[in-house]
Amino acid sequence: MNFKQYGRPAVIAIAAALALSSCAANEGAAPTDGAASTLTGTINAGGASSQQAAQEAWTAAFQKTNPDVTINYDPSGSGAGREAFIAGGSDFAGSDSFLKDEELAGDFATCAPDSKAVDLPVYISPIAVIFNVEGVTDLNLDAATLAKIFKGDITTWNDPAIAALNKDAKLPSTPITAVHRSDDSGTTKNFSDYLNQVAPDVWTEKPADPFPYKTGEGAQGTSGVVDAVTNGVGTIGYADASRAGDLGVAKIKVGDKFVGYTADAAAAVVNDSPLVEGRDASDLAIALDRKTTDATHYPLVLVSYAIVCTEYADADQAALVKAYVGYMAGAEGQAEAAKSAGAAPLSTELQDKVAAVLKAVK
Repeated sequence: MNFKQYGRPAVIAIAAALALSSCAANEGAAPTDGAASTLTGTINAGGASSQQAAQEAWTAAFQKTNPDVTINYDPSGSGAGREAFIAGGSDFAGSDSFLKDEELAGDFATCAPDSKAVDLPVYISPIAVIFNVEGVTDLNLDAATLAKIFKGDITTWNDPAIAALNKDAKLPSTPITAVHRSDDSGTTKNFSDYLNQVAPDVWTEKPADPFPYKTGEGAQGTSGVVDAVTNGVGTIGYADASRAGDLGVAKIKVGDKFVGYTADAAAAVVNDSPLVEGRDASDLAIALDRKTTDATHYPLVLVSYAIVCTEYADADQAALVKAYVGYMAGAEGQAEAAKSAGAAPLSTELQDKVAAVLKAVK
């Protein structure tokens, strides 16, 4: 995996910790020798709605082996999750966006004084371009056309730009309703990042959690987008692929081919992408490479993070978070997310990096 790092003096310490990481990921999480769990308490967390299906599966599995632990996860959206964590209202945040520089520069009420928070990848998923257009079952879109649809530059389904990419389709003259997230959303930021990297002449706004254009129809959360596309006419939207259901899903152009999403194709992009430069060695934020022309890759992908403290104000909560996030990012948790939510498992190397960071959390 090509996780490049620049200017990080603590790399050596992390590398040393990797040697001890094989047991750290599930430390206290799932006894396998018949011993009862000693963990007790409540974890309150929230954020990315993309993680909802995985969180439901993770919570159920973790609580089977840790019956005295209660886990509450509110899929309120990435922005709301980060805000709650920063304000001290949760023990960790789920976020499809890694912490912004200005957030990192501030204080975290959940954390001990003079300590910070870090981004730990726990969930990889394709973003599906979902649609509901009568008579259309297959749809090809390149980045520029997709960008024009969501900017409002293309307004009907039989537009020549769409027709040129779908020569065998019977496209209606139905008006397009492009549905975006109305809340601050890491899925929106990833969607915008893809369009800004691949079609920058069209999608000129830099990626951010709020949807950047005053076009289309807004809907709250992943469920809101899926419901609006499902119940609308001539609708298109974007959502975590685990929630696409029976809706049509467009193929996107990668190189000279149109590619549908798969977990393996999403994971391939993550594996070939570097870490964000200039951050602490314990921060594992990933700078996704959207410009690939390799048709075995699906570049419209999100990496969702658990944002945790390097040191918690409450040591008991630190132990709970370490155990649960370690389970999420470890082999068992990743297999559960793949089975229950169609997620792409973190590579063994990335699992080990997360485990090494968690081992140092206190």
